[in-house]
Amino acid sequence: MINPFPYSDNNKRYHTLDYFYKQKFHSKVFKVSLNAGFTCPNKDGTKGYGGCIYCSKSGSGEFAGEKEKDLVTQFEDIKNILLKKWPHSKYIGYFQANTNTYAPVDILKEKYETILNLPNVVGLNIATRPDAISKECYDYLEKLSQKTYLTVELGLQTIHEKTARLINRCHDLKTFEESVKELRNRNINVVVHIINGLPYETKEDMVETVQYLNSLDIQGIKIHMLSILKDTALEKLFQKEHFKVLTKEEYIDIVVTQLEYLRPEIVINRITGDPKESDLIEPNWLVKKFCVLNDIDKELVKRETYQGKKVIA
Repeated sequence: MINPFPYSDNNKRYHTLDYFYKQKFHSKVFKVSLNAGFTCPNKDGTKGYGGCIYCSKSGSGEFAGEKEKDLVTQFEDIKNILLKKWPHSKYIGYFQANTNTYAPVDILKEKYETILNLPNVVGLNIATRPDAISKECYDYLEKLSQKTYLTVELGLQTIHEKTARLINRCHDLKTFEESVKELRNRNINVVVHIINGLPYETKEDMVETVQYLNSLDIQGIKIHMLSILKDTALEKLFQKEHFKVLTKEEYIDIVVTQLEYLRPEIVINRITGDPKESDLIEPNWLVKKFCVLNDIDKELVKRETYQGKKVIA
């Protein structure tokens, strides 16, 4: 069967990050996850306490470097592992753990540019909250984007305010919209994180989140499955209320439907969760990442569908 999806050089029927990087940089490119030691305004009381209920002790940076090490050492540790398999790669520094614009600009500049100055680093990805970017930070990011490939990743998770309150997100949809507009007015690439399987959300709720995002000027999306991790507020809620956790089949069905409503040019930076098995309470099927990826591919073929099929031009 011929693959009907234009942004692919293999069997994928959605716009993968690997394909995007190969087209842009003509090379294998890896993101190197870093922990710069930032905190979060949703933890220190500026916006809230305790963080979002699913957030782990590492600030959702389980695969980032060890924050006790300096950034260059973190980068080199991870890069050297990747070099064994792909010796001619390029790299993007990924500031992953916690909120990576939540500091004075002079501190941000020192941390970001330390990584940018390393050999074969072609860009930065900066994960943050839409309510944690100051005017001075926007100005600096704009300058930074003019000299490297810069992407800012914003955590939205859901458009539904009832769920946002439940997960203790502590910012509203308007704040997110304003941040996207500000970043795009400065020609900065935006990737948005969403989570499927948040407590009490329906398939329709999750599809509505994607339909909303498709109407915005975003360049990429990360689709996660909710991970219930040890020692989180989410674990306590699950033990108390025993809310429904999606099966693998339900998750795949939702993701395939979501892909149909996303413009083909939006890059799918992630399409499943990747938790540490030792930290995971539920769902157990998440630890078999490649099985989930393969089953998504199979379902797309089975339905004779692909990313963007239901987008109205």
